[in-house]
Amino acid sequence: MDKQSLPCLDILEATPEILRRLMAGVTDADARWKPAPERFSIAEVLAHLSHSEGHCYRMRLDRFLSEQRPEFEPDDAQLYLDLYRDADPEEAFDHFEEQRETNIEFIRGLPGSDGSRVALHKEAGEITLAQMLHEWAMHDLGHIRQIAELVRARKYLEGAGPLGASYNLKP
Repeated sequence: MDKQSLPCLDILEATPEILRRLMAGVTDADARWKPAPERFSIAEVLAHLSHSEGHCYRMRLDRFLSEQRPEFEPDDAQLYLDLYRDADPEEAFDHFEEQRETNIEFIRGLPGSDGSRVALHKEAGEITLAQMLHEWAMHDLGHIRQIAELVRARKYLEGAGPLGASYNLKP
């Protein structure tokens, strides 16, 4: 697809490297740390990204291309909490990265006109493939922010001593 019409592909392509850099020095214990029982750990976020890559976004992409006006159910991460709970962070990240590389290569090979293909999202209404790709980038950016906040709280807050007291972290 034309880079001009879908600038979100740059974010989608950069996400694995951004996450890798954010997680430099994060131990397995850090990745499994939860700031509160109802909040996600880094490991759970990575498992969610890996699962969403294939079972939500790639599935929708394929249906956009193979069906006339496919219908999509809303995606609900809460349905998969048990799947995410015991995920190995390294395996989840590796699987996410492999899928993402394949998906970016595939998307870049599509004609720009495919961005106007239409689907019906049962919650959002009529959407185009280009809109879904932009939402995919927004999804990535939200989880990048979430992981950054978890890293800040787990790895840096305590070490900042009294300087950290003015930060209002929400991991």
